[in-house]
Amino acid sequence: MSAQTVKQPDLTRDRLLAAAFAEIHRNGYQAASLASILADTGLTKGALYHHFPDKKALGLAVVDEMIRPRLADMMFAPLSGAEHPLAAMIDLLRRKAKNTKGEEIALGCPLNNLMQEMSPIDEDFRRGLNRLLQDWVKVVAEALRRGQEGREVRQDIDAQETAFFIVASIEGCLGMSKNTQSPGAYRGCLAQLGRYLEGLKA
Repeated sequence: MSAQTVKQPDLTRDRLLAAAFAEIHRNGYQAASLASILADTGLTKGALYHHFPDKKALGLAVVDEMIRPRLADMMFAPLSGAEHPLAAMIDLLRRKAKNTKGEEIALGCPLNNLMQEMSPIDEDFRRGLNRLLQDWVKVVAEALRRGQEGREVRQDIDAQETAFFIVASIEGCLGMSKNTQSPGAYRGCLAQLGRYLEGLKA
């Protein structure tokens, strides 16, 4: 059996996940159409159900295998190994404001969208989304604690509570800007959050 044959099932699964992510991001999970996902990939129902027994399994896989890695690249990685974590956080916000695309404002944050839509109605989704959210808060809290140890961050703040506030603010900035459809409002919101972070300096 060739290496290409061995890898083919993984490629099929990856195509399904990418198409499902795009469909859910555009339309929400409940309105997402399996027919549209199959049309986008050119795959059959048999291929879909070979990898995912139902739509819910596909949706949960999108959270773990599409949204989580994207968030890890954008938010976790820049903070995890930063020598000056607070400065890295401020720089991250500046770069995010500068590089924001219109589609991000139009469609909103995939994580936030699903939290608003699915957490009140499906416990499996709520738990999966909460794990990801708590991991994000943990990364920020650990960065703040390292900043405190390095005398970069004020000692009088509670790292866990402050991290939750920072994550909530980032998500809130994008969520409200999605409603206003205003990139300027998003950039202004992140700038205000950046000023808050400046106030955390020791």
